[in-house]
Amino acid sequence: MELLLHYVWRHKIFPLYPLKTTTGLDLEIIDPGLPNIHSGPDFFNAKLKINHLLWVGNVEIHQHASDWFVHKHQFDKRYDSVVLHVVADSDCIVRRKSGNEIPQVELKVPSKVESRYKELLHKEVYPRCYLVIPDLSKLEIHSWLNSLCIERYEERVDHWLQCLKKRQYNWRETFFIQLARSFGFGVNGDAFEYWANQLSFRAICKHRDNLFQLESLFLGQAGLLKDASIQDDYFSALQREYAFLKSKFNCQEMEMEWWRFLRLRPRNFPYIRLAQLAYWCHSKEGIASELLELNTPDEFFERMQVQTSLYWDTHYSLGKQSKMKIKCLGKTSLRLLLINTIVSYLFAYGEYHNQSCYKERAQALLEQLKAEDNRITRSWDGAGVPVHTAADSQGLIQLQKKYCDCNKCLYCRFGYRYLVRKS
Repeated sequence: MELLLHYVWRHKIFPLYPLKTTTGLDLEIIDPGLPNIHSGPDFFNAKLKINHLLWVGNVEIHQHASDWFVHKHQFDKRYDSVVLHVVADSDCIVRRKSGNEIPQVELKVPSKVESRYKELLHKEVYPRCYLVIPDLSKLEIHSWLNSLCIERYEERVDHWLQCLKKRQYNWRETFFIQLARSFGFGVNGDAFEYWANQLSFRAICKHRDNLFQLESLFLGQAGLLKDASIQDDYFSALQREYAFLKSKFNCQEMEMEWWRFLRLRPRNFPYIRLAQLAYWCHSKEGIASELLELNTPDEFFERMQVQTSLYWDTHYSLGKQSKMKIKCLGKTSLRLLLINTIVSYLFAYGEYHNQSCYKERAQALLEQLKAEDNRITRSWDGAGVPVHTAADSQGLIQLQKKYCDCNKCLYCRFGYRYLVRKS
């Protein structure tokens, strides 16, 4: 249970009686130090008194003292600065590379903390820490959700900047790839991102003024124009046009197996989403730079009125006619695009150019948007966590996926309150 021992040390959950080293010297912990997420000692710059003498240095933690030798720390000069070895079981003496003995302390995990940690790991209900939610202040909840929201977008920023580097720092091309991923709306997100990465952005720019050519390029590149059994004039025209574009730009289309149709509503079929994306490229030239100046969600909704060419008003897939319905992006879809793409874009742009105003604008947009309604937000709302804005819901999604689902209760502020609660 070394991980739990780390937790006890970090949060100073020490026994009430005075601490002593294994050799009987008085020990006072002034500062447990800073956690080290890289290789080397577990905590940096700890401050403690051993026999009333102040020591400043690093701390290493193990379940058994003998783990020091198992990990070969005695040969690693980085551990020469260790001033205290914290263990659950002091089964041997440890020494630095120089041969000097290192002070040790046996630290036991309080039984209540250990039992509550096991409860969190094995409870079947979600959220597993629901018992402590009523004890949390609104400020405490809001502070943690806000941190989680920022953490979620920082991860997305890393993805944006990696994509930007691959695209020779072309923001227009990077924006298109990330927007395309969002047009997959979860189920087909990976397929859309792969498709956009394989697509020639030069071809898009060259034929942006012709919606039909964009549709043929998008659908053909996606591998959706291969079905020889389809008897449809528009389909045949798309095939002929794509054959020309394929030769012109040396396109390599995807396999249809990439795309998922099962349990999708027809309006979310890849055909419709690709047709809408083609319409966006055709009609929204230069909008990426305009979106950097967004101040309200309504401004985005007004600028992102996207539909399709006339063919798709009576079709959800190629060759199969349906009732007349204009295939606009709905309000829910637009909100998801704003949350998943535009806000990420603002965060990434602000990070790259070191301009906090864009990050602040992104945060403000989230605060103005109503929270998403999904399984995660409903479960936390039912447990008593107020979910009002998209910033709240994004924070909860991060909490569920990166902490709860990964059993990282020891890294969660709610988990901490659960472990140290009095009753």
